[in-house]
Amino acid sequence: MAVTFPQGFTAGTAACGIKAFTAGASAIPTGQRDDLCVIYSSLPCDAGGVFTTNKVKSASVVIDQLHLQHNRVRALTVISGNANACTGAQGFKDALLMAKLSADRLDLDPDQVLVGTTGVIGRYLPMNAIKPGIAEACSKLTAEGGAAAARAIMTTDLVPKMAELELDLGGTTVRIGGMCKGSGMIHPNMATMLAYVTTDAAVEAGLMATLAKSIADRSFNQVTVDGDSSTNDTFLMLANGAAGNEPIRAGSLEAERLEMALVEVAQQMARAIARDGEGATKLITVKVLDAASDAEARTAARAVAASSLVKTAVHGGDPNWGRIVCALGYSGAELALDKLHLTVGGEVVFARGAGVDVDLTKVRHAFEQPEIEIVATLGLADGRAEAWGCDLSEEYVRINADYTT
Repeated sequence: MAVTFPQGFTAGTAACGIKAFTAGASAIPTGQRDDLCVIYSSLPCDAGGVFTTNKVKSASVVIDQLHLQHNRVRALTVISGNANACTGAQGFKDALLMAKLSADRLDLDPDQVLVGTTGVIGRYLPMNAIKPGIAEACSKLTAEGGAAAARAIMTTDLVPKMAELELDLGGTTVRIGGMCKGSGMIHPNMATMLAYVTTDAAVEAGLMATLAKSIADRSFNQVTVDGDSSTNDTFLMLANGAAGNEPIRAGSLEAERLEMALVEVAQQMARAIARDGEGATKLITVKVLDAASDAEARTAARAVAASSLVKTAVHGGDPNWGRIVCALGYSGAELALDKLHLTVGGEVVFARGAGVDVDLTKVRHAFEQPEIEIVATLGLADGRAEAWGCDLSEEYVRINADYTT
């Protein structure tokens, strides 16, 4: 159920043919998959989020930032196939209309609805297709609709991406669920393309907003596929209190435990994004240990995961560990070469300032595996972090060369 795993959340979907209409079609293609979803909470949510740092922002991002200021969210309406970015005043009117149409169907105020869009930039939303889709999705809300919602928000993704878990907080069972989409145009410059995490935990007002950036920094901000940051990047967290626990206060032990659970769900989805990168054949996990700080560890790990030279070496099975050391060196993180210890797939390739005598066929074999783990121990302090990426393949070029056609 994922995003509808927590109590009080339901979801409905519809097939609108959004991508086809965006490309100029006159009718919904036969067999069109669902491309619109509505997530609804039976109770008002404490909500928080982070968004793209790109100066070119989708109208949906701007509307969500405004609606979050009221902090009484009850619903999300998300479409795939059209970004509604670079669409001027009409784009803002359409984003507001998406919220109003959903609110009317759910007996809410428009500012209680957040909207999400993803897909081709610079095309107007096909509102004549979206209007009936919202009505249909709102009429089909069920607690079992989470998996269908995760499929509906996909664009070039090959698989839906979901995560869920339970934990005990003060004797009350609390549930967390999440869904996200992302396969290309992914780089750690905010969070991810579209990611939504729900929980039925009761929290004090403002807690989700307080936690959002920190959670993103340890999960979605550590994912890189191709170095591009989208106009639509959105990460939202909603807590509706349906579990009935005593509201969790910032700084409490319960808040720390809830935060770690939220991080775990977000990291599961972040890894799924990297594994499903456009054209990807391999998942790259980069662990940086004993850095000067956690922040520096994140910086170093991201640099390695983002390196086009590392990504192509992994794709080709080339045991060129020098590219990893090079990326660590330009990352901006503090580095003492004589203290660096580097392993690839468990094989030590660098220690005490120089490469070691290693069987390169073993390193090549590690690079040829579907999942590659790179561990850089910096020997400076106790900072640590992970980042996730994927190889860069010929298929990535084909997908993005043909994206709008």
